[in-house]
Amino acid sequence: MKTRFKKNAKIFDIVITSVAAVLSVGTMLYGVFHYGLSNTWAELILNMFYIACLVMIGMYFFNSRRITTQQFNYWCSISVGITVLLRDILFAPPLAYYSIHLACLTLSVLLLCTLTFFYARKNWKSYTKRNLWLICIIDMLIATLYNLDIYLEPADEYTNYMLTEIWIRPTITYGLVACFVTEVE
Repeated sequence: MKTRFKKNAKIFDIVITSVAAVLSVGTMLYGVFHYGLSNTWAELILNMFYIACLVMIGMYFFNSRRITTQQFNYWCSISVGITVLLRDILFAPPLAYYSIHLACLTLSVLLLCTLTFFYARKNWKSYTKRNLWLICIIDMLIATLYNLDIYLEPADEYTNYMLTEIWIRPTITYGLVACFVTEVE
């Protein structure tokens, strides 16, 4: 099987991202079955979009003829955008501090705008690496703020699953950006 990338560092980035994301999604699926579907149905929906991104990263990595670069670009952007919209904007979790909630909401809207601007346009190959990494950085800032809020609140049985769920999307966006950095002109 031929891979799209030839440099060992790039292959290592994609493999580590995929392994981390698969373990995280597996942990969340275990949490869905452990706590019951009535309590965690939203996580199951988010996991479907995460799994779709992982499948597309795999297809792109192995240079599948079934997915072109533009299709990968479009559908991964849509999947990540839907997860941002669902988890961070429409069904945002209640946070202990309003300032953290407001910062997360603002960064989530910025992330959606960034995804739309960078990935939904026809000339996406003209973007610089710095522009592409901005998506990953914004997503990591959102995850860091959620992580901070979780540490400020008292721990319960859901804490470990929440900490895992928060970092799935930044892991996937890192993989997407790592794939696209090679496609920049």
